[in-house]
Amino acid sequence: MNIDQAQPGGQSPAPATGGRKRPAGEATTDVILTSHTSGNAPVFRDVLRLYVPEGSTIADVTYGKGAFWKDVPDGTYKVLPTDIQTGVDCRELPYEDCSLDAVVLDPPYMEGLFRQTTTEMAGSGSHAAFRRNYSDGRPTPKSQTGPRWHDAVLDLYLKAGQEAWRTLRNYGIFIVKCQDEVSANTQRLTHIELVNAWSERFYCKDMFVVTRVNRPGIVRVVRQEHARKNHSYFLVFVKRNPDFPRRVRPTLSEARQLQKTAPGI
Repeated sequence: MNIDQAQPGGQSPAPATGGRKRPAGEATTDVILTSHTSGNAPVFRDVLRLYVPEGSTIADVTYGKGAFWKDVPDGTYKVLPTDIQTGVDCRELPYEDCSLDAVVLDPPYMEGLFRQTTTEMAGSGSHAAFRRNYSDGRPTPKSQTGPRWHDAVLDLYLKAGQEAWRTLRNYGIFIVKCQDEVSANTQRLTHIELVNAWSERFYCKDMFVVTRVNRPGIVRVVRQEHARKNHSYFLVFVKRNPDFPRRVRPTLSEARQLQKTAPGI
């Protein structure tokens, strides 16, 4: 634009000041951080604020009692709440291909919930609410060929991830809650296992660490072998475009097409 041309709205152009160019933006500490000592709800709210535009269609496929949504104002998103107690298995979702803007997954991430008898299942004491909200409370049938212990937890995540990939539009957001654990006296870093397993179909865009506000206890300790886990993760994935799997964000033309099919985006 010529220096003598008027700016939009009839305003005269600002005079040239010379000197170094200043980048846009301003200094602030009011930003969303990756690490929090809090409950899940405020962190989940921030994840949505950062990555999921208002008006998006979000399927929370392990909704439970809606604990994640307590700090999200009603009407901000179109929420589709389901879980095993409503008869919807996160490994077999009732949604069409590429129909969702975001999927939220928070299955039981303790191998103790995959035991063959209810008396041996985890979820007593301080974990009773977890067992009640995120497990159907039934023992896992014995299988000679299926995965066991932590591998059963991982198998559930991976199969749910297949359904998330099927139902999400390209570049849709997949929010996954998980926690590492020690199983059979072996350290299993669940968040790393998931990132690696899904790397071809999902780009891991971010990770949030949630440290519990109270100190966890152990019923019986003979000798401590590993540090006690008191943190968990929100992993934020972006569904890759199968035609252009190296892209992690839509091009301008793709973004325009997405806006036509999903106005909230």
